[in-house]
Amino acid sequence: MDIEFVRSRFIKHFDGTTGSIYASPGRINLIGEHTDYNNGFVFPGAVNKGIMAEIKPNGTDKVCAYSIDEKDYVEFGLNEEDAPHASWAKYIFGVCREMIKRGVDVKGFNTAFAGDVPLGAGMSSSAALESTYAYALNDLFGDNKVDKFELAKVGQATEHNYVGVNCGIMDQFASVFGKAGSLIRLDCRSLEYQYFPFKPQGYKLVLLNTCVKHELVGSPYNERRLSCERVAEVIKAKYPEVESLRDASFEQLEEVKAELKPEDYNRAKYVIGEVVRVLDVCDALEAGDYETVGKKMYETHFGLSKDYEVSCEELDYLVDVAIDCGVTGSRMMGGGFGGCTINLVKEELYEVFIEEAKKRYQEKYGKQPKVYDVVIGDGSRKIC
Repeated sequence: MDIEFVRSRFIKHFDGTTGSIYASPGRINLIGEHTDYNNGFVFPGAVNKGIMAEIKPNGTDKVCAYSIDEKDYVEFGLNEEDAPHASWAKYIFGVCREMIKRGVDVKGFNTAFAGDVPLGAGMSSSAALESTYAYALNDLFGDNKVDKFELAKVGQATEHNYVGVNCGIMDQFASVFGKAGSLIRLDCRSLEYQYFPFKPQGYKLVLLNTCVKHELVGSPYNERRLSCERVAEVIKAKYPEVESLRDASFEQLEEVKAELKPEDYNRAKYVIGEVVRVLDVCDALEAGDYETVGKKMYETHFGLSKDYEVSCEELDYLVDVAIDCGVTGSRMMGGGFGGCTINLVKEELYEVFIEEAKKRYQEKYGKQPKVYDVVIGDGSRKIC
């Protein structure tokens, strides 16, 4: 992201002066999909693409916001009844409201922002936007009194209360806590976390974007969450220690199978397996065993596609191409219904895989997938 570009747009649309520039990254998730709202483990990393915003207090009680990418300008107040209509502005408004709830004396400000994390690719551009403004408002108006854990929760609460997505904490946590060259194993129940150096020798991580835009707001995402909660309640009736699917075993799930809808059973089976896979991948990484990492990635994809039913034809097709090309590991990444596959590829196979994926996808769908090489970057920060 170009600092001078964001600054030039800020100067153009406001009073010709400059403010402070903040940035937060999007994220990849090596493994651990749809486990965060089940209190399980996830394994994300921040990327070197994200959202950058220039912000300057304006001495009023109004926020004046310009989306550089949308070429759209919105003004709104800071009270609950002042919620804007523009979907992108709801994220900024929500962060303002959540920071106010936490005792930060947010005042009016001017802001312009832009992003280079691909929209709809499952790389969490929304969390990057939330984290940028949470970090900035804490710095500008809160004297940094809100800690980083709470900044991540501000983004999550914005999704819940102002956007309508009942998401887990992973995306915002990765955006705030990201560290260059490291992935993060996060326990979504305790919020305990551990950095794992991720500099695989002889392998590359690459995303292939189906260019099918996913939409998580509304029923598909929330229905799956409700499925998981229903199963957890049934198991808890027999095993009181089971607070969520993170605590459940396959044996317990089988015991209550007759009481469950088939789709609820399948979704729970995926989640219970995925919690275990994250821990297996951490062990494999520490042993330098990337073949096991790749095997677990494929298992995750098949579970997401067949049991959790959040894949789509295009994602499944790109994973099939990866298998044909001998790629070590491949799976859909993100909430689902479009977006990217994440691929762990031996360096000597990389060029052939990318060429083959582009050619075959073009032949089948009339367009090429977009290719993003993954560079693990830093989390939320003030640039200048």
